[in-house]
Amino acid sequence: MSDIVLPESVTLTIPAREKDLGGFHVRRVLPFARHRMVGPWIFFDHMGPASFDPGHGVDVRPHPHINLATVTYLFEGHILHRDSLGSDCVISPGDINLMVAGRGIVHSERENPETFQQPRRLDGLQLWLALPEADEETDPAFFHYEASAIPEYDDGQATVRVMMGEAFGLTSPVRTYARTLYIEARLKAGAQLQVPMGVEERAIYVCDGELDIDGLAVEKGTMAVLAPGAFVQIHATTRAHFVVIGGEHLGERHIYWNFVSSRPERIEQAKADWRDGRFPKVPGDDQEFIPLPE
Repeated sequence: MSDIVLPESVTLTIPAREKDLGGFHVRRVLPFARHRMVGPWIFFDHMGPASFDPGHGVDVRPHPHINLATVTYLFEGHILHRDSLGSDCVISPGDINLMVAGRGIVHSERENPETFQQPRRLDGLQLWLALPEADEETDPAFFHYEASAIPEYDDGQATVRVMMGEAFGLTSPVRTYARTLYIEARLKAGAQLQVPMGVEERAIYVCDGELDIDGLAVEKGTMAVLAPGAFVQIHATTRAHFVVIGGEHLGERHIYWNFVSSRPERIEQAKADWRDGRFPKVPGDDQEFIPLPE
């Protein structure tokens, strides 16, 4: 995509790269070598769409995080979340799971036992937020927001959900630690939508369909990073489904495996703690774990 001429409103396009997570594939967008973060967002995975036969599916063993918050959002399917705080929660389409790792948390993501023996589909996004330095070592926490709690509007051409932050006169109840934007939009072919302006950094990821941004065709599985302060009017050239992420610039973060921190020595400590078994266990899911990659 390097030979594409970009409009002034777009600084970079990022193609998703396919990754095998053991049993299913994801399309990874962030971190990217030339653009590691968009506002506080440091990790962006599109999970699916995937189809599973009975008895197969998502099976992510317990693993740790520090100094970040995970944000899980599904379009289709269900995932059973369990963590070292004792949380035991099935996330369904439209819900938001916000897991704040802070000084350290362990969680697993498994199939919902109630649907495990049925054919199933999974499609959704898992993102990580870097925490501001003052909040990196906060107490770990877990928040589940039902789909009905997420504000949205539908004008007949566009359906928009404001999942985090403020936009279009709507304010999400989902907790934030830095100025953050996260919206989901579905446009009919030919419809338009202005990208909210109220944050320092913004990007658009196309989940399905195709968008036109000032003459640039942005296809499914591609992220367009927007120029700061640019007025951007999105045109849907087909029926389109996409998200907008953004927020304030937080400065450099270091990332290794599931660990994110402003301090490299903190990541080294987390590696040693996981290797030596000093992280807490996940109640009800404490017989397995993912080893530290060496």
